[in-house]
Amino acid sequence: MLEFLTLDGLTPTVLLVLFFVAVLAGFVDSIAGGGGLLVIPTLFAVGLSPAQVFGTSKLGACFGSFSASLTFIRRGEVQVRPMLGIIAATFIGSVLGALTLQVIDAGILRDLIPFLLITIALYMLLAKNAGAFETHRRLGEVAFALIFGIGLGFYDGFFGPGTGSFWALAYVTLAGYTLRRATGHAKIVNFTSNIAAFLVLAAGGHVLWGLGLVMAAGQFIGARFGATLVLSKGATLVRPMLVVMSLAITARLLTQDPEHPLSRVGIAVWRGLFG
Repeated sequence: MLEFLTLDGLTPTVLLVLFFVAVLAGFVDSIAGGGGLLVIPTLFAVGLSPAQVFGTSKLGACFGSFSASLTFIRRGEVQVRPMLGIIAATFIGSVLGALTLQVIDAGILRDLIPFLLITIALYMLLAKNAGAFETHRRLGEVAFALIFGIGLGFYDGFFGPGTGSFWALAYVTLAGYTLRRATGHAKIVNFTSNIAAFLVLAAGGHVLWGLGLVMAAGQFIGARFGATLVLSKGATLVRPMLVVMSLAITARLLTQDPEHPLSRVGIAVWRGLFG
């Protein structure tokens, strides 16, 4: 049975803080992903269990990614019909990921993802023209949909951090899109994986609806502003945001795991420099 959160225990001040955290998260997410860095710690601070944090954050993420997607579609940056195949593949992958999340620990992905995110940050820093212009497609549409739709859909349903960065890199390097166009398409598939994972988690009773809807309203508004900025600024905005958020997500994951190889390297360097 679905669990509802009464908001009587939350003061107006707390609700206002949660709302504005969600606005900022929606704004960041619509540009480069990584809004969960703000939402998830905030929900833990409210006292939610890990499953409730993930389920409730997915409710807000659905509204945020829907708002961004709608903005890109209305501005003509994205055509939904040609994306139906990858949307279907992403939905299936995300459902499988969310189901797997409830029976298997995500530790193995937590170890791998920092390396991938650092690779994305380095690529965006070093490949100055990547995503500035349209280039030729390097992977067919069907193969792209099956590999990345199912793969990244599964990842977002199972773990999640950095999904927007992975989609942007895939669209730029293998589909030949500009960063602006890649970001628009990434929002569509990101909304797909969010809604699929949300439905699975909601069915399992892991969504606190009252709090989730407060966060959802904030993310909807923030994502609208972020998507509008992407459309006007393009790669000049998306590139630095991708670098910053990839590194920020990496730092967050490493602080949670001091035994990670990269954490040990960082600690060793720090001690070598500062004793």
